[in-house]
Amino acid sequence: QSLFQLPEFRRLVLGYSLPQNVLESCHSHTGKRNIAFMQELQCLFALMLGTWRKFVDPSAALELLRDVFRSSDQPQQDVSEFTHKLLDWLEDAFQLTVNVTSLGDKSENPMVQLFYGTFLTEGVHKGNTFSKIETFGQYPLQVNGYRNLNECLEGAMVEGEMDEATASQSLKYGQERWFTKLPPVLTFELSRFEFNQSLGQPEKIHTKLEFPQTIYMDRYLYCNKDLIQMKREEMKRLKEKMVTLQQKLERYMEYGSGPARFPLPDMLQYVLEFIATKPAVAVSSAQSSQAPLLHSQAKPNVLDVLSQPNGIQERTDTRTEDEAFFLANSSPQQSSSMELQPPVSPAELSERPAPHVVSKEELNLVQTCLQRWRNEIEQDVQDLKESIAIINLSIEQMYCDPLLQQVPYRLHAVLVHEGQANAGHYWAFIYDQPRKRWLKYNDISVTESSWEELERESFGGLRNASAYCLMYISDQVSPVGADEDESTEARQFQKEVEALSPELRHYIQEDNWRLEQEAEEWDEEQSCKIPQMEPSPSSELQDFSSESGPEQSPVCEQSVHSLSSEHARIAKEQTAKAIANTADAYEKNGVEAALCEVMLSPAMQGVILAIAKARQTFDRDGSEAGLVKAFHEEYSRLYLLSKETPTPQNDARLQHVLIYFLQNNAPQQVVERTLLEQFADKNLSYDERSISIMKVARAKLSEIGPDDVDMEEYKRWHEDYSLFRKVSIYLLTGLELYQNRKYQESLTYLVYAYQSNTKLLLKGTNRGVSESLIALYRRKCLLKLNEVAASLFVSCEEAHVSEGVSILNELIIPCMHLMNNLAVSQEDLDAIEVMRNRWCSYLGREDMDAKLQMKLGELLPRLLDGSTEVIVLKEPPKIRPNSPYDLCSRFAAVMESIHGASAVTVN
Repeated sequence: QSLFQLPEFRRLVLGYSLPQNVLESCHSHTGKRNIAFMQELQCLFALMLGTWRKFVDPSAALELLRDVFRSSDQPQQDVSEFTHKLLDWLEDAFQLTVNVTSLGDKSENPMVQLFYGTFLTEGVHKGNTFSKIETFGQYPLQVNGYRNLNECLEGAMVEGEMDEATASQSLKYGQERWFTKLPPVLTFELSRFEFNQSLGQPEKIHTKLEFPQTIYMDRYLYCNKDLIQMKREEMKRLKEKMVTLQQKLERYMEYGSGPARFPLPDMLQYVLEFIATKPAVAVSSAQSSQAPLLHSQAKPNVLDVLSQPNGIQERTDTRTEDEAFFLANSSPQQSSSMELQPPVSPAELSERPAPHVVSKEELNLVQTCLQRWRNEIEQDVQDLKESIAIINLSIEQMYCDPLLQQVPYRLHAVLVHEGQANAGHYWAFIYDQPRKRWLKYNDISVTESSWEELERESFGGLRNASAYCLMYISDQVSPVGADEDESTEARQFQKEVEALSPELRHYIQEDNWRLEQEAEEWDEEQSCKIPQMEPSPSSELQDFSSESGPEQSPVCEQSVHSLSSEHARIAKEQTAKAIANTADAYEKNGVEAALCEVMLSPAMQGVILAIAKARQTFDRDGSEAGLVKAFHEEYSRLYLLSKETPTPQNDARLQHVLIYFLQNNAPQQVVERTLLEQFADKNLSYDERSISIMKVARAKLSEIGPDDVDMEEYKRWHEDYSLFRKVSIYLLTGLELYQNRKYQESLTYLVYAYQSNTKLLLKGTNRGVSESLIALYRRKCLLKLNEVAASLFVSCEEAHVSEGVSILNELIIPCMHLMNNLAVSQEDLDAIEVMRNRWCSYLGREDMDAKLQMKLGELLPRLLDGSTEVIVLKEPPKIRPNSPYDLCSRFAAVMESIHGASAVTVN
């Protein structure tokens, strides 16, 4: 619905066509699928444009997409994944049209032109500066810790420190991103989900995040880099000053040395009120002049008490003018004549606390001092608040420069999710430009809305509903008829219907004719049910037809869950991106993943460090000598690592492919070519030195011929390392799941780890992981799972019985048969016997009904003898291989937990 309301996108979809020769020559499954999807999408859009129905059914188009997401345990698919696939298919479909004239040129693809932009990343990492340009589609933004969209963008565009002083410190890291090309449709993916490690499940972030109806992107463009960097420095200075002022203000507003703090002006006011409160027995001047001063009962002078910190009387050499005047003009006789009244009983006191006695002179002096101090402090507080307000205003208006308001993007659609991470409901707000109003698309209902309603339901913070995707558009794609009235817009839609292909126009006519038939049939049914009532000839048709007929708006209200996605993940640094690319290739390409892994993922930082160590050689003797020096530095480092004594918590083979090769005595040619490929990696484009070394390494690689390296042998070694990593990942995942009592999931991973590891160990003891460790936890997991299945089976509840039988058939029996081979250990044999005995003990039990006994009779033959049975064990879910650093840390955590019996968090 959000995309349909973009005229340019709608025009592209409805006008999509391929020459006949392209259709005939398209034999690939992917190509045929994309063409079929485009045809269904065209039909859907045509109906949305010209139907008389209140809503249209998108099932035909969705069914093609849904095949990719078939899953029994996920009733609601991930919105990012769904939209990613949708736009991928659209891009591939339109690439077929582009290839007719410009083979392979993606820049001519209209979907790329509409939804994709580019950004430049500049940064410093461990003293090395780098720069790279990347393409993005949906731009991902973190929500946690930010108040509004601009703060999110600022946080995404600047990471770490980028000043010159930082660049010289090798341990510092920082980078800036700048958009170099913005797409006409700019989509922000708001990351509102995070993984709760303690609960072991994802959680939704419900914090409030504001976003504007118009956002100016000038401050994030590379062409404004110098101006923005100056403003960021000014912003940083203002924020530091703000912190200082707020700390000063806090000292006034939270005054005191004890646990309870109060505003200082209020405290002085309270003292003033106390001083001015009349006691129950007043002191007259006559009484005070006649009574002798009782020094033993005299209280300390009020000024002495107030002027000393914490009420402790100390000698002071400084007095205010009022104090000096008072003391200078009071004679000893006058001083001695000020007698304090004797204490009075509580009953004689006024309701509020008051001084027992105070002379006029004391009262005047104290009031004068306290009032002046209070006025001074209130002025200080006011000055601080005004300064903070001025700085706040400066910060808010920092980017209000007219020069930075040249690239506006208007909010076109807001996609909302209500619920939690694992379930919920989707709807969308889409702006209707001709009518200047927001519409709310919620399943089959489309209603008028407002910005206020959008704020309440999209900003978050009030309930479990919040925006997860924002779609902004530039003036290039503003809807047709943006400055026209509704009738003009209706005529525009009618023109679009008339411009459709004859096939699509006929499709609309047929559907509208079916609607009339359905309305007539419905009329007849109602007439039969209620013959005494005269049915209105048009009322039922109105129920089927569009509520706002063609004369108002032919825009259809389709029941589609609008979904958003991330097309481009932004890596935080070059190495992380390389590792992520390797992970994707690993699962998609299998064998080739190892080759990619060698060139990209293993200890890229080690290569960079080796190049840095070869700097002097490079500068003195040239790039070829620099490569030789760097090559030897990295080889020496890896060789020493391979010779380190392994510990239960550390397997160095997980750190680097070459450590695996060296520990298993791989041929020297395989080792050297593998290391050379690292120096030839295209990601080593950090500076001129690394680029030169990379070029020399590539030239050396091109000179290596079949006689120098046996490529079949080379490939086999990399296949083995890929399998070793796969075994390690399966083992670690299985152990983590076991620790968290997820025995069904754990068993599948452990069984596959054992089977694959056996193949490696046939080539050498160092080729795989500990066979006894996998066997131990496979056995433990199997026994636990057998107890669960047996308990479910004897519960006599149908659902539980079915679940127990399913566990037995799909996991326990296949696993037992895999274990029971010629090389089975005594421990495994004992475990198998225990499990069989458990099920055999149920035979003939009087408390078990006949149906269960019959089921048991069907299960036992498979349980006791599966020699003739084909073993089929469900393959574990695909998992992304971790970076070497992640694998090593996971390995250490799992091994420590095994010995310490502490639970492991499953990532």
